[in-house]
Amino acid sequence: MRILFRNVLQATYYGLALLALGCAQRQPAPDTRAADEAAIREAEAACVAAAADKQADALVACYYGDDASVLFANAPIATGKEAITKAWAQLFETPGSSVSWQAVKVEVARSGDLAFSQGTYEITMNDPKGNPVTDRGKYVVVWKKQADGSWKALADIGNSDLPLPLPTP
Repeated sequence: MRILFRNVLQATYYGLALLALGCAQRQPAPDTRAADEAAIREAEAACVAAAADKQADALVACYYGDDASVLFANAPIATGKEAITKAWAQLFETPGSSVSWQAVKVEVARSGDLAFSQGTYEITMNDPKGNPVTDRGKYVVVWKKQADGSWKALADIGNSDLPLPLPTP
């Protein structure tokens, strides 16, 4: 009986010790949101430069994660780097094309693994008659922190501020 009592007492002691360790206050992860926001803004600026040079491969490499999707207006969803590169290359091959964007807001989750940026864009290209046409609008990009600490876009969508053309009677 004494052995059973001693074993129960030891089990209770070890159980309480484990419970105490499990309930000990854990230090919260450091808040890296300001540094992460700066990193995302820096990544966007580098990618804007690649877009200004019409370098689809460089743009996609610096901007998008492997499983990213781009939702360009008036086009099907482009998912994966190969499809996204093709979509950007088609835009860059359009006569008179240029594109730029600027983040207005970057918000990073407290967890430090997801973020979003929103801002404005401007795209110019020539119409069928060779006249320049400019579209201005806004965008949202969802970002994910990568294993190496860099940030890559998971989803990229924009839409125009211009009114829809009126239907012809």
